[in-house]
Amino acid sequence: MEEVHSLETIKATLAGEKMVLLYISRRNCSVCHALLPQVKGLLEEFQDIKSIHADVEEMPEIAGEYSIFTVPVVIVFVEGKEMFRKARFVPIDELHTQISRLVKMLDN
Repeated sequence: MEEVHSLETIKATLAGEKMVLLYISRRNCSVCHALLPQVKGLLEEFQDIKSIHADVEEMPEIAGEYSIFTVPVVIVFVEGKEMFRKARFVPIDELHTQISRLVKMLDN
C-alpha cells in the first residue's frame, strides 16, 4: 500500500488507475492500526487494485474533499468514481464480498 501525502497525488492516482482502494487513518487511532494489516492482507488476493494510504492529520483537506467524519475509512473507487465506503468498524468479510462483486462485475 502506497503512502500518499497530498490531495493532488490521490486525485492523480484515481485518474490513472481503473480501481483504487483509499485507506484513510490518523496516527493515534488504535482501530486504524489494527485494521490496516487486515486490509493489506485482503488486498493480496486482489492484485489489480491500486491501494493508497493517507493520514487525515497530515492532510486535513482530505476530510472535506471526501466527507470524512471518522477514521478509519476505506473507500473503493472505479474509474475515479466512489463505488462504496466503510468507516470506523470495517467488517473484513463484508469488505471482501463487496470487492469481489465489484471485480467480478468489471471482468464481465
